[in-house]
Amino acid sequence: MLKAAGVGGSILVIIALVIALLKMLIGFVGFISLAVKVLIVLAFVAVFAIVGFLALRALQERRRKD
Repeated sequence: MLKAAGVGGSILVIIALVIALLKMLIGFVGFISLAVKVLIVLAFVAVFAIVGFLALRALQERRRKD
């Protein structure tokens, strides 16, 4: 198949390509895990904000009734 490059050279190229692919996959998995962590933190912040908003609204409604 790759007679011009030789068998040893073609094996080295294939190994280098596999290593590069694995590095890219590790980076992609790291990016995806970071994105998931950020989404989880944003979800908690949103929940706290909604709870705070509802608590303040309940206090305002209680003051109006009194």
